[in-house]
Amino acid sequence: MEIDRLTYMANQIARAFEPQGHDVAVKEAATHINKFWDPRMKKTMLDGDRSGLTPIAAEAMVNVEAYVAAHPASAW
Repeated sequence: MEIDRLTYMANQIARAFEPQGHDVAVKEAATHINKFWDPRMKKTMLDGDRSGLTPIAAEAMVNVEAYVAAHPASAW
């Protein structure tokens, strides 16, 4: 999957949680991505250009990156 599409998807996920407040939105967006994104999708996003992400999506990806680093076998 292309990075532009993944950026769009991450931003949409972040926007869906935005009404719950910034901190909750970051946590829930990261949880959603960790649960439902294929490992290849996560890898593409983590290795790619994240400049198009909204602030909530960008913070969520930092959390995803930390999760993947702490759980390499289950995350990939």
